[in-house]
Amino acid sequence: MQPIQLDDWNFMWINGEQVRLPESTDVINPATGQAVGQVPRGGEEITRRAIDAASQAFPAWSKLTPMQRAGYLHDWADRVLADRENLALLLSVEQGKPLDEARGEIEGVAVFIRWNAEEGKRATGEIIPAVRPDQRLLVFRQAVGVVGLITPANFPAAILATKAAPALAAGCTFVLKPAEQTPMIAIALMQHLMETNLPAGVANLVTGDADAIGRTLSADPRVRKISFTGSTEVGKILMRQAADNVKRLTLELGGNAPVIVFPDADLDKAVDAIMANKFENCGQVCNGINRIYVHADIHQELVAKLADKIRQLKVSSGTEPGCQIGAMIDSNYLAKVEALVSDAVGKGAKLITGGSRLTGGSYGGGYFYQPTLLDGVTPEMELTKKEIFGPVAPVQSFTDEAEVLRQSNNTSYGLAGYVFTRDTARIFRMIDGMEVGNLAINGTSLAYPQAPFGGVKESGIGRVGGRQGLEEYLELKYVALTHE
Repeated sequence: MQPIQLDDWNFMWINGEQVRLPESTDVINPATGQAVGQVPRGGEEITRRAIDAASQAFPAWSKLTPMQRAGYLHDWADRVLADRENLALLLSVEQGKPLDEARGEIEGVAVFIRWNAEEGKRATGEIIPAVRPDQRLLVFRQAVGVVGLITPANFPAAILATKAAPALAAGCTFVLKPAEQTPMIAIALMQHLMETNLPAGVANLVTGDADAIGRTLSADPRVRKISFTGSTEVGKILMRQAADNVKRLTLELGGNAPVIVFPDADLDKAVDAIMANKFENCGQVCNGINRIYVHADIHQELVAKLADKIRQLKVSSGTEPGCQIGAMIDSNYLAKVEALVSDAVGKGAKLITGGSRLTGGSYGGGYFYQPTLLDGVTPEMELTKKEIFGPVAPVQSFTDEAEVLRQSNNTSYGLAGYVFTRDTARIFRMIDGMEVGNLAINGTSLAYPQAPFGGVKESGIGRVGGRQGLEEYLELKYVALTHE
């Protein structure tokens, strides 16, 4: 297998072939601000070609047995793992995350592909007891059809797998649009998929004008479903666009995740788990902790422990040995973090550590922000209302369980929540009371291939992962069979 060349991804995948266009877009390394490659700048016309290919390929692909489709998926996972180091390097350079995190993400790609390959074999139907003896009531599960997959920049490899793998396992064909900041890892993963001799047109990838591509996928009635991960604002636009065709949607949108630490918690365990969640991928995680509620009895101790660990974090280019915090994905995300921290400090938050972008020397040209800890945060501050999506940990103190539960739910989002306590009765009160789609107790890990991940309220529709995630790509067909 040939090593991946970082600057050799200026093509798309349409109908099993590499397609190049006259116009290209630079891909920027966020650690340097310099271009590391180019990809084609496509739009409506090339997206329609991709839909044509996926539509033509669907009948034959959907008629393969689940075991046949699983063979392609297992082959794809094997190829990804065989090339994991090259893929991790490409991901780190393009996205900015530490190389160790990139390696973990590539490993996760293979895990999600394999899990869906096997789960596709278990997408069974039902026989319902009939009312009459001459009748059988049957329920079949069939592939939705052509699907549009739109992936984000924060986990561009893993989220591609969580969409493409169940789509293929279910018998769907797809058109993929990766994030504009991180298209090369998607093209590379698609190349490994093509090397499985996947039938032409089953998987297609377009890069370029996000608005034009999204509108085309939404408007074309042959695209029966869109799966999107990204901001709530864009998710609402896609919902409006998809309404004309009553298109199925899976939307994994923004979050404003709270963590609540009660005085009976294992404090060291809570601190370690908060650090692992809050500063993963430079804080650019949809289910990342956005608000830290700490009981007054342990408030000062927890802040001191967090501050000590945050000050020790190494910030550098993701490919530098020992990197723990890489660059943010682009200047827009960096500017948003700066504005939110400035607003909080201006309204009385206490800056414990960090609080500014890093410039000069090895940080020159890159989009680096100091790991930051804020104390004395109040609900009036914008960072309690908006998704920070950066390496900033805001701490608020509380004394009353009912009040902190009310505050944690006082948001239009409902993706994830975290609770640390050893009180069993309290655990169940939190399970019942927290308005989130995903809740972790005494830990902060939520993403597993066998579990249904997704949000409530304005954090999304549908689920990714688990049998429920596969079912997002399947339609139910009910048959009432009367036999003579």
